[in-house]
Amino acid sequence: MRAGFNRLAHALLCLALAALVGFLSTRFGFRTDWSSAQNTSLAPQSVELLKRLDGPVEVVSYASDNASLRGAISSFVQRYQVHKSDIALRFVDPAADPAAMRELGVRIDGEIDLRHRERSERLQLLDEKTFSNALLRLSRTQERMVAFLAGDGERKADGSGNADLGQFTQLLLSQGVRCVPLILGNGARVPENTDLLVVANPRVPIAAGVVVEIVDWVERGGAVLWLTEPGENAGLDALASALSIRALPGLLVDGTGAALGLGDPSFVALSRYPDHPITHGLELTTLFPQAVPLAQLTAPRWQMQPLLRSSAQSWNETGAMPKAGESSATIRFDADSDEMRGPLDLAFALQRLSPRPDKREQRAVVIGDGDFLSNQFLANGGNRELGQRLFNWLLADDALIAVPDRGAPDRLITLSQTRLTVLSVGLLIVLPLLLAIGGIVLAWRRRRRR
Repeated sequence: MRAGFNRLAHALLCLALAALVGFLSTRFGFRTDWSSAQNTSLAPQSVELLKRLDGPVEVVSYASDNASLRGAISSFVQRYQVHKSDIALRFVDPAADPAAMRELGVRIDGEIDLRHRERSERLQLLDEKTFSNALLRLSRTQERMVAFLAGDGERKADGSGNADLGQFTQLLLSQGVRCVPLILGNGARVPENTDLLVVANPRVPIAAGVVVEIVDWVERGGAVLWLTEPGENAGLDALASALSIRALPGLLVDGTGAALGLGDPSFVALSRYPDHPITHGLELTTLFPQAVPLAQLTAPRWQMQPLLRSSAQSWNETGAMPKAGESSATIRFDADSDEMRGPLDLAFALQRLSPRPDKREQRAVVIGDGDFLSNQFLANGGNRELGQRLFNWLLADDALIAVPDRGAPDRLITLSQTRLTVLSVGLLIVLPLLLAIGGIVLAWRRRRRR
């Protein structure tokens, strides 16, 4: 009886201990990552960012009612919620209101809208580096000032017309970037608190005094974004010379767009990009309607890198383009003219040491198209993403979190042909033969014992 009582008491104590452990696990907990690459937890840089981040964060995912997709997004966001409890995740089904999704510019299933302190940033790629860097940009309290040159028929920064940039500047405003029109003339200068000057497709020649001030702004170390168009005659030759850029004659046409259903060869679709911090990791297709190819001047005054490049099936068409409704089959490359075969560059990123004492580097970008950021084409493919990356780099917001690559280690075994042959013979012939011989010997010994 005493032994039975002891066993019963021992069992009850074990049950009580298990219940106590279960209760404590609901009050206290810990998490550890035993994976070889530590790829199920956040990098120390991201954890440190979350400790410094004040205020709640809302994550809105425009994901369809798909358990697998929503589960993957929830699992990813949960890594951040472990270190910051006031990160809230909310799902919105795009199929519930397609018109509202089109108005919001949602084009990818699972697209993320990250919101913090009345600012927001749209993410079309979900990984730790992208997510953490977006949080870092949203946490910055310093407001950036972007001046859009106005007064000469440029695209309006706050306009709602098809050719204007109102939708994109609203996106910048949600990220703490203030966009203002700037009219130069009568001796007016670019304000010194301007972080970036944008020259967006002037339709009429700019006054000589204004051109002098723009070039002087560049020489003083100011950042500039120049969006140009085919046949643009704005009198900005001095700016082109200061940026070591020249526009090639004609219009860029590319035959690869036919595979994407583009009937107009002057609509250039790009899915591959030269290696640059702006385009690094960009896997979305971008669309550039009627772009002008650019070339680099010899002995440039900048460190220049191609940013956008057409395919080998492209060239700069100098002849007359077919009118609307006419077939484009008549467009042919003419080797006897000024036309050049692709690949051709339609954008350059420039950088050099800044003459300003408060900045280490001066940056500029020249793009042979301004339509890709316009209200009419902003929602196409990765245009919005590319524009956002472009302004982040020009505003020096690329000094972000360097999340280390924590991919699984390479466990691939490389064998020579000789070793592979020996291994194959051993596994397919020698080993079965040894097993057969061993079986025969074992059977023979058993018979002798009998």
